[in-house]
Amino acid sequence: MSEPGLYVVASPSGGGKSSLIRALLERDERVRLSVSHTTRPPRPGETDGVHYHFVDRPAFERLVESNAFLEHAEVFGNRYGTSREGVEKQMRNGFDVMLDIDWQGARQVRAAFPSCCGIFILPPSMKILRDRLTSRGQDESEVIERRMREARAEISHWREFDFLVINDIFFEALEDLWSIIRRGKTHRSGQHDRVREILADFLESE
Repeated sequence: MSEPGLYVVASPSGGGKSSLIRALLERDERVRLSVSHTTRPPRPGETDGVHYHFVDRPAFERLVESNAFLEHAEVFGNRYGTSREGVEKQMRNGFDVMLDIDWQGARQVRAAFPSCCGIFILPPSMKILRDRLTSRGQDESEVIERRMREARAEISHWREFDFLVINDIFFEALEDLWSIIRRGKTHRSGQHDRVREILADFLESE
């Protein structure tokens, strides 16, 4: 059995990374998701230590000062961070660890943990991403437009990742994600032209 690894998974909002990670955890008992620290209050149904480690801002700042995080950021007025010790403990126990974070967090993790593997989840097209964001029924049109702009910004950092997974057909994307972790490659070959088309769709459609 290979040594446990650390996998950083990123995608734009609506890209489907969280759903893919949940499905992967159900499929493979050797994989764990890192539980982040946050200063935001728990939402109904959330449990401390399961969904997040909930701490107040002074406690979070103390953790930052003691270099306890592999990465940390402030999002909409709340702090979020990935515990270095939490990740290392899971890996010592023999588990592969997944981080569900953005490209900025991924960059911090790579600086602190150079052997980590970066995986970027690509939506199949701008139109499909917009349809997914709209069908959720959670956001007003201006919020959706902001998320589309943010998607372009996220995808522009694709070169910082080791693998790109196209989340078009869900079970195919899940198989790719699992194959990267277990075999060090996606299970589908010959996707380079498709990837180039998707990148051009997002990055040349300004």
